[in-house]
Amino acid sequence: MTIQVNITPTGRMSLPADLRKRLGLSDGGAVFLEETADGVVLRTAAQAVAHARAIAKRYTQDRNDEASVAAFIAHRKTESGE
Repeated sequence: MTIQVNITPTGRMSLPADLRKRLGLSDGGAVFLEETADGVVLRTAAQAVAHARAIAKRYTQDRNDEASVAAFIAHRKTESGE
């Protein structure tokens, strides 16, 4: 789906109400813009988290340990001799 959104001279843009409702943003909220080679991708916070998890999973799928902050810190402590 392609929707035209106009940007004001002050840099503001409005998402149509039906789109905000479908995205769970009817009461407002944060969105994240990612600049890519093909253009700009807009994601809700939940979509951005899911995207980040998918990327992390690609880098950890062959590992047996848990991909968590705690596991990372434990690994770094072991490597540094702490």
